[in-house]
Amino acid sequence: MPYTILNWTRIRAGGCALVLALAAAACAETELAVDRAKLVTRPSESPGAYKIGRPYTIGDVWYYPAENYEYNETGVASWYGAQFHGRATANGETYDMNALTAAHKTLPMPTLVRVTNLESGRAIVLRVNDRGPFAQGRIIDVSRRAAQLLGFEKQGTARVRVQVMADESRALAARAQSVQEAAVAAATGTGPRAAPTTAVTRETLAPGSAGGAPAAGPAAAPGPPAPRPAVAEPAPANGEVVLYPVRQTRLFIQAGAFAEIHNAQRLTTALARFGQSEMIPTRVGGQQFFRVRLGPIATVAEADRLLAQVVQAGHPEARLVVD
Repeated sequence: MPYTILNWTRIRAGGCALVLALAAAACAETELAVDRAKLVTRPSESPGAYKIGRPYTIGDVWYYPAENYEYNETGVASWYGAQFHGRATANGETYDMNALTAAHKTLPMPTLVRVTNLESGRAIVLRVNDRGPFAQGRIIDVSRRAAQLLGFEKQGTARVRVQVMADESRALAARAQSVQEAAVAAATGTGPRAAPTTAVTRETLAPGSAGGAPAAGPAAAPGPPAPRPAVAEPAPANGEVVLYPVRQTRLFIQAGAFAEIHNAQRLTTALARFGQSEMIPTRVGGQQFFRVRLGPIATVAEADRLLAQVVQAGHPEARLVVD
């Protein structure tokens, strides 16, 4: 879905002093506003440990973590807060519900993603440092602070688009890996060592001596050490809110995608007992696929109810998508 940036927004707290806003966040959130000092809420400058992880299963569904710099998906977001505050994340950091982070089922940690609330147009950059969400039908779990800035803390969920920021994520991964390698080298003593030194004698020879060799000139001064390759500095998840145009969205259950049309037709017929089902042809990487969807569905609550029925009917990889 194409987007055009309307404007960069630093949402400001009308009349709320910084100290009062920090002590009573309700004022800022009622007005959906904070000044820049509060908007940039402990953005967690450390990239954390780089981790992809092995395939795993939750509720009979297998997940396969992998690098995917082309990731661009829609779905329903949720948020997690005080219950997990202070606990370890999947890559070994400490979860901070006031930082700008997120949990994703398969993306590497850390990865920078732009999360856009399709219902409000608000978008922010978050750093993935945890696994989840494992509630059926959720595409990403954001921190409480992220939910506040995206404008869905009180309602609990939102229809969102999640896009990997490819260049920034590569830079963040390189930085994290560099930090890890340096830490391992320091701990094991396997880092680069200085060359051994030996005593050096120096003697001036008369012209023509030693077989006509010229007199030794002054020793050349050692050159500067070769610079280490620079690791690009990634763009931070700094809480800047971008506003995009809002248009009406539709919510579907996508039960599968097939290369063979007869498989898609069979599933479309099977889903008809749950509601309106359709088969949508699409091309991915030059190959023809047929997506099978159920919907549109009016609310997230109704979509959750139908999704549970579809999963129970033998389609555990069904998910919610927004169109």
